[in-house]
Amino acid sequence: MGNGESQVSSVPAEQLDDFIQDNVKPLEDYQTEMDSIVNFICDTLQNPKYFPEVQGVAKGGSYGRKTILRDNADCTLVLFLSHFQHFQDQKESQRNQKVRGLLNKIKRRVDSDFSQSCKIQNFRDKLTIQVSIRKQTVSIEVLPAFNALGGFLEKPNPWIYRDLKISLDKTEARPGEFAICFTELQEKFFNNLPRQLKNLILLVKHWHQQCEKKMDYLPKLPLYTLELLTVYAWEQGCGAEDFDIAEGIRTVLKLIKCQKQLCIYWTVNYNFEDEIVRNILLDHIQAERPVIIDPTDPTNDVSGDQRCWQVLKQEAQSWLTSQALDKKLPAPSWNVVPAPLFTTPGHLLDKFIEDFLQLDKIFLYEIEKTIDIICKFLTQNCFQNSPMKIQIVKGGSAAKGTALKTGSDAVLIVFHPSLDSYLSPASKQSKIIKEIQRQLKVCLRKKFEVTFELSEKKSPKAPSFSLKSEVLNESVDFDVLPAFNALGQQTSGFIPSPKVYTELIDMYKSPHIPGGEFSTCFAGLQRNFIASQPAKLKSLICLMKHWYQQCERKQNTKGSLPPKYALELLAVYAWEKGSMMQDFDTAEGFRTVLELVMQYRQLCIFWTVNYNFEDETIRKFLLMQLQKTRPVILDPADPTSDLGGGDRWSWHLLAKEAKEWLFSLCFKDGTGNPVQPWPVPVKVT
Repeated sequence: MGNGESQVSSVPAEQLDDFIQDNVKPLEDYQTEMDSIVNFICDTLQNPKYFPEVQGVAKGGSYGRKTILRDNADCTLVLFLSHFQHFQDQKESQRNQKVRGLLNKIKRRVDSDFSQSCKIQNFRDKLTIQVSIRKQTVSIEVLPAFNALGGFLEKPNPWIYRDLKISLDKTEARPGEFAICFTELQEKFFNNLPRQLKNLILLVKHWHQQCEKKMDYLPKLPLYTLELLTVYAWEQGCGAEDFDIAEGIRTVLKLIKCQKQLCIYWTVNYNFEDEIVRNILLDHIQAERPVIIDPTDPTNDVSGDQRCWQVLKQEAQSWLTSQALDKKLPAPSWNVVPAPLFTTPGHLLDKFIEDFLQLDKIFLYEIEKTIDIICKFLTQNCFQNSPMKIQIVKGGSAAKGTALKTGSDAVLIVFHPSLDSYLSPASKQSKIIKEIQRQLKVCLRKKFEVTFELSEKKSPKAPSFSLKSEVLNESVDFDVLPAFNALGQQTSGFIPSPKVYTELIDMYKSPHIPGGEFSTCFAGLQRNFIASQPAKLKSLICLMKHWYQQCERKQNTKGSLPPKYALELLAVYAWEKGSMMQDFDTAEGFRTVLELVMQYRQLCIFWTVNYNFEDETIRKFLLMQLQKTRPVILDPADPTSDLGGGDRWSWHLLAKEAKEWLFSLCFKDGTGNPVQPWPVPVKVT
């Protein structure tokens, strides 16, 4: 068996990149020759001298998406005809003599002008040009279509999809039958993907091609389906331009294994704002799974035949457990949920949180043990010549009990005696950081039950390290931050003296110091405030953080959205004012927080657990803070830190997302009835 025919499942994980280059990607001269042929045909078809009725030509299929295999290239050329004024005109083209005449004319023209050896077949509304390229036959389909986009390739106006739905109903066409009208959008969707992701797509398709030999008796699964599944895996689990191809393929195979849970869609070209489009999408995502919706045509579920998935599931399991791909079980993959939160019914939210969001309890225990060892090591080994030992406070989501499997923030605050004020010079902090980095490298030589890796940042403000499970696909990244110990020794039930906050407030007489500049000094109080909340409320906070991540990924506006901590505080406020039950309906809590986000222009929220209005200096400062532009959400540990930020952050983007999410299945109970929010005021009274 030659290299090109070797089973990909036998290729060692570390050799997959080379395998793709040597066996899967089309050869450069082949690609060049195919480009030349396709461009020649396109130029011919767009020549007004011969075909004045052709408004334009779009390149589709794997060729248009730039995902052709070396031994399997498919190409579709979509002709946008001027006399197609509606979708239904395209449907009626099978009986249209004018279209048949055009295709016959194209056949004659290409036959006479084309210099390469080719065979042309014409059947009703479809013309196929078979071209021989380097002893391989490539079929190029030419299909007439309605120019629904009119050449405008930005986000389509919703009326286009409303018209599409009306046309489907009128003509009794199959959902997705007019998908070729959106070929240009499809090409644009794939053009923006990085090269390594397209390599992963090729690997998946090559594997599927080998699997097809075992399911000759079954309908074929569209290659486009696997391409979209691969894109989804990368978007949700990685997002980096360069990545380990073995991690990517493991992730795709794991998604194939849970095909009965798959529900995948995009909102890059359409969304839930328009009622007709929303109903189309909701019909899909409530249907039997798998569901994979074309990102360019909401009517087009490309998930294919269920029987194909059963065969692929078996083959995926076989490759996943092969020694070539998984020498050390289990090998790393991306953390990707098979269906997004949006499609999860309200009564299943608790299970979604437990299955997909929260860190495994065994891993958490391992993390806690490792952190204790690291803290002990640093306190006993750092700055041995100093007359006073350092103190370390654990902060961030890992210490709060709200850590996620992906994107968790965790910190170790190092209080060193040389940092004796809020304004301790940067040179002292730099010296402390260098010593901590040195000691962490020493600590790295110790053996832990989790992998301990120092992180390399281009411009680190603080040492960082990552703790990863050898068994689970989970990790937590930590920053180590030096800070002034403003609170002194903290014990259980500790409440700061008002003097702590009056001194802090005095610092803000300088206009050069922004609010919350020294919040790190109060990380222990922040941790205690969240960690002391009921377990189910912390689960709701995990859900809100996951929702925030989805919004952040969709908006692609990292840094401009309000901080996640603001949503944590909103969740606490919603529960305190609307429930106070240890066991509550998670969907109700989720909806309540989103309702508060939508009313952000009225929010004015604060707590008096660590500071209050009794001291005159603090009272005046608090009253000044509470008169700021809404939203106002004061950190319960630091009154100078307004997490609402007024106009500083893009709350309107979160509010827009929250409004769209009200149509989510999350807010329907087990019987399909809508979930109501708790009655919560938008400001503390």
